[in-house]
Amino acid sequence: MKSLPLAFILATTPAALALSGCGAGQAQSLAENTESEAAAIPVEVRFATRGDIYATYSATANISTEGDAPVLAKVAGEVRELLVEEGQHVEAGQVLARLDGERLRLEMLSARANLEQARGEYRRYVDLHARGLVSKAMFEGLKYDLDALQATHDLKELNYEYSSIRAPIAGVVSGRTIKLGESVKVGQEAFRITDTSELLAELQIPQTELPKFATGHKASLEVDSIPQRRFPAEIIRISPTIDVRNGSFRATAFVENTEGALAPGMFARITVAYEKHSEALIIPAEALIEEDNRTAVYVVSGDTVDLRQITIGIRSEGQLEVLAGLDENEQVVVIGQSALRDGSKVLARLENTERYTG
Repeated sequence: MKSLPLAFILATTPAALALSGCGAGQAQSLAENTESEAAAIPVEVRFATRGDIYATYSATANISTEGDAPVLAKVAGEVRELLVEEGQHVEAGQVLARLDGERLRLEMLSARANLEQARGEYRRYVDLHARGLVSKAMFEGLKYDLDALQATHDLKELNYEYSSIRAPIAGVVSGRTIKLGESVKVGQEAFRITDTSELLAELQIPQTELPKFATGHKASLEVDSIPQRRFPAEIIRISPTIDVRNGSFRATAFVENTEGALAPGMFARITVAYEKHSEALIIPAEALIEEDNRTAVYVVSGDTVDLRQITIGIRSEGQLEVLAGLDENEQVVVIGQSALRDGSKVLARLENTERYTG
């Protein structure tokens, strides 16, 4: 019989010594514990909780505003001053630019002089008319002349005031189309003012969804340029007619924009909450398993899981309403379901904590 190599003897000696140091029962217990720990599958769980959940409808729309006004030159003249630029906020009535109004000013002063002369003459004739020294027709003619001169003066004064181009509404200067020294014509667009504090979003909704919508429904809005942020909105009007071209109706949402983060023309995704269920039993949507025309979740029971069939209601914003099959505060698996079977042993971790169960 050949002798064993020295290296094999040295390699196996520690294992033999280790086995000789414990009994058969202790070795069997150690093996079972190792096998049990290896069989436990790590998963992440969440509690089923009570809360409010909304049925929602999602659509896309372009943001617009009703507060958008072109500023037109009401008199002709050369641009002498530009007082604002694009992007500046202005108040209603604020002067944006001034035209050369010297000719208009002189016409106003001439009309004022004629008016004052007529007023003096009229006052003299009042006393004469009271004493019967002036005919009624002549006196009334003087009154008509005075009224006509007053109207002429007011018109000349108004034209002179129009040489200062003013903002018709409060908002942001979204466009300037005139230049310093340019001669503008009557009716020419000089500026554009846009009120961005209150915006609108028009949704085209299929007519089959019409019963779900009503004025006053709350909504939220997202835009790509400002990720991870939602802006509150509200349905303020619904068109009573259907667009025959595409079979949809128009719902208009109001969006408050006092911070100025949004701008007309942006493309937005809108979620409208049209139905509220209060104190509903809610679980994360990622817990749901849909297969073989049934809906189920893995529920943690001690150190194992049960595959539990449930009935669901509203699905919204990553949450599910559970109508039957689950109780409040039961733990459902949200991560790790693919490795599970009914009755699998698990090492469960509550999401967002370091506390383990099972």
